[in-house]
Amino acid sequence: MDKLKERVKIKNIWTKNRIAVPPMVCFHWSDDSGCVTDKNLQHYRDMAAGGAGLIIAEATAVTKRGRLHETQLGLWEDKQTEGWKRLADAVHQYDVPFFVQLHHAGVSGIEKNADCPSNYSFRDSNGELRARGCEMSPERVREVIDDFVQAARRAKQAGLDGIELHGCHSYLICQFFNRNINHREDIYGQRREKFALDILEGIRESCGEGFVAGIRLGAFEPALEDGIEHALSLAGKADFLDISYGFGGESISLRPEGYPFSEAIYGAQEIKKRLPDMPVFGVDGITDGEMAEKAILQAGVDMIDVGRGFLVNPNFGNDVLEGRSCGKCLHCRPACKWSPFLNDGTVVCPGRNLFLRNQKQ
Repeated sequence: MDKLKERVKIKNIWTKNRIAVPPMVCFHWSDDSGCVTDKNLQHYRDMAAGGAGLIIAEATAVTKRGRLHETQLGLWEDKQTEGWKRLADAVHQYDVPFFVQLHHAGVSGIEKNADCPSNYSFRDSNGELRARGCEMSPERVREVIDDFVQAARRAKQAGLDGIELHGCHSYLICQFFNRNINHREDIYGQRREKFALDILEGIRESCGEGFVAGIRLGAFEPALEDGIEHALSLAGKADFLDISYGFGGESISLRPEGYPFSEAIYGAQEIKKRLPDMPVFGVDGITDGEMAEKAILQAGVDMIDVGRGFLVNPNFGNDVLEGRSCGKCLHCRPACKWSPFLNDGTVVCPGRNLFLRNQKQ
């Protein structure tokens, strides 16, 4: 695991190793206030102690109107900052850099008449209408840009090392990037990357050059060629690119036949080829150390995101780097049993339960 053990420099921050914990929302742990809870604190402390090289905290709403869920964490008002300071202090005890992912769901969120770059009807996997997106006025666009900037300011005030904009997975920033959704006739339609660029510029002005600001970007938005073009437009503006998937149902993901990793990692590989000097992250389906090492070597990415590995075993990083068994995600079907929490927020994960039983033997 020699490659995984290496450190990576992101602007003025050094990671502990090449293993990143990506954003994973913990539903039901907070409430309508969006404030950090003791469960959040323990969750991130455990992963920091568990050998993560970098932690990017879960998608955090920049405005109540843009929430994905009623119990989503937030940074839309100053009173939420104290909880984030507790999180930052806990993670920093283990010398782990700590970012937060700033999020606005747009038409994919809980609002029935939601923000969207253009008029758009959002349907679930069964084709049922879930929300209608209303074309944002120029004034509303500027308001949301400021929502992101103010949330970043609060993150810096709380002592975090940086932020990641959520620019993929069907949420608002990726709605601006995707030409199948964004049909605006103004500058934000003529230059679909401008919305993200204006947010990044505002964060630079508010938080200073030393504060890290990157973006999670869809490699396929809607096609790989578009994702590459978007990445190139962000060069020199974003401090890192965390590559994943685009807008569901409006993007086409692909990888060559026989490619051993996910489409998202293939997309990250192709983007990294064109931006060799920018830190690029790869993600999806990496659940053990051997896979992580091989993905970094083959795709040439700088960091590898491991989500489910840390959910199964919060000590994943230490166990992998020290050659111990790290547990195994069981790929529960039809959906992950860790993420759809019970109403009281209890985690149910067969992979974690199996790992804990094996540890006792």
